[in-house]
Amino acid sequence: MNLSSIGKNIRKFRLMKKLRQEDLAEKAGLSTNYIGAVERGEKLPSLETFIVIVNALGVSADMVLSDVIETGYLVRSSMLNEKIEKLSEEDRARVYDVLEALMRHSAQTTP
Repeated sequence: MNLSSIGKNIRKFRLMKKLRQEDLAEKAGLSTNYIGAVERGEKLPSLETFIVIVNALGVSADMVLSDVIETGYLVRSSMLNEKIEKLSEEDRARVYDVLEALMRHSAQTTP
């Protein structure tokens, strides 16, 4: 299990919210150094601290944990579906064409 993805996801959502490490640290009541260490995968926050961080980011825990929990693919799928729904019909068709091509390729190479 690769727990460093937790920090990478925290960083990803922090950047999506256009927050600096200092901003997140202030919102969460933590040090900037600690946020940096978590994002680099050097530290794993306690459950209590993790909850504080995701609340400060305004995201759900399953979004941050999507790479490490077994049902994470459902979260990713749901997030992708939301993005796809916002696309134009033409762009949506392109995305589906690419996915179908990838799945055909995967089916051909997987025993």
